[in-house]
Amino acid sequence: MDKLVDKGIKRLEWARDHMAVLSTVRDDVKDGGYLEGKNISMALHVEAKTGILALSLAHAGAKVKMASCNPLSTDDSVAEALREEYGMDVYARRGESSEEYYEHLKSTLEHDTHVVIDDGGDLISMIHTEREDLIDGIYGGAEETTTGIVRLRAMEADGALKFPVMSVNDAYMKHMFDNRYGTGQSTIDGLMTATNLQLSGKMFLVVGYGWCGRGIAMRARGMGANVMVSEVDPVKAVEAKMDGFRVVTCKDGISKADFAVTATGCKDVVDTEAIMAAKKGCILANSGHFNNEIPKDVLENLSVSQREAREDVIEYIMDDGRKLYLLAEGRLVNLAIGQGHPVEIMDMSFALQTLAAEYVVKTEGLEPGVHDIPRELDEKVARLMLQADGLYIDSLTEEQERYMNSWKEGT
Repeated sequence: MDKLVDKGIKRLEWARDHMAVLSTVRDDVKDGGYLEGKNISMALHVEAKTGILALSLAHAGAKVKMASCNPLSTDDSVAEALREEYGMDVYARRGESSEEYYEHLKSTLEHDTHVVIDDGGDLISMIHTEREDLIDGIYGGAEETTTGIVRLRAMEADGALKFPVMSVNDAYMKHMFDNRYGTGQSTIDGLMTATNLQLSGKMFLVVGYGWCGRGIAMRARGMGANVMVSEVDPVKAVEAKMDGFRVVTCKDGISKADFAVTATGCKDVVDTEAIMAAKKGCILANSGHFNNEIPKDVLENLSVSQREAREDVIEYIMDDGRKLYLLAEGRLVNLAIGQGHPVEIMDMSFALQTLAAEYVVKTEGLEPGVHDIPRELDEKVARLMLQADGLYIDSLTEEQERYMNSWKEGT
């Protein structure tokens, strides 16, 4: 067997063996029959956990075509194993060009798409701009990132979103664990793999204190770093302060930072002034979806030379002699360099993706727009996760239920 395929098979099997929640959900959805014969177009990071999601949907009877949602996040061993061992239509390779990236997205739409599973909103946007002929046949979709949901809500506000999309990102079991614990651990994994440098005692700036920023700050502090946070939202800034982090402006923080990591979903958050103020030797990395949070063109324009200092690390020498380092071309550091979120985290998120795909097919009358994941699906995933770990919780008695739902009883 080809070594690359064998490596991919082992990674897929390892992920599958640690995804007990998705395994249960997969069988439940198969028994329901709603995805039988349905065509699913997917744009996700093509790696082992995503591969198990795709295989789970296929197990439930769906025909899946998958592309990557990021040019640097594909695990080629997994992509090849899915193609060669499992016969799946996968259009992705690590390091694909921008042109290839969009051609691969188009390839996922070369069937009568019924369900769209997206990461970042590119595939759904492409359907609405280039493949409007597919819209009438689409039951709906699911989006799992903050960046994608922001785009979709903008489409909805403009009246441009023509089918329902489930906001997997906003489900409790997604953003509380995937965004926080998953991004926190996998970002540190990416930083360590890229640099092999110590975090303990270093100054560490987190730009953005949403769920992802919270997780990164928490894990960096756990590694012994002195963590600063910059924010534009005053409420989140107060939260960061209450959580024990030093709140700074990006320019002030980066002037002291040994590491600066962005996690906002917005563009140019490390602007020209910040780059000009950055501490000598500062390592810049991004954990937001798109590679526009740290403007690579500004770094190039302000520097007098660039070179590859280490695999996935570009060194920029500024005209004043400072050296700054950009990881993974400013793309998702946790996937472009690391292996993405822990398997158990994606087990929960991809169980929700599978349930969301089933939900848009079986639920009649869903209007075009962004829809929340029903609370009962969130709780189902939570209970399955607890059961997988051999944990059980209490429940209310009938009397307690009546008390909690009564406005007359006060004592």
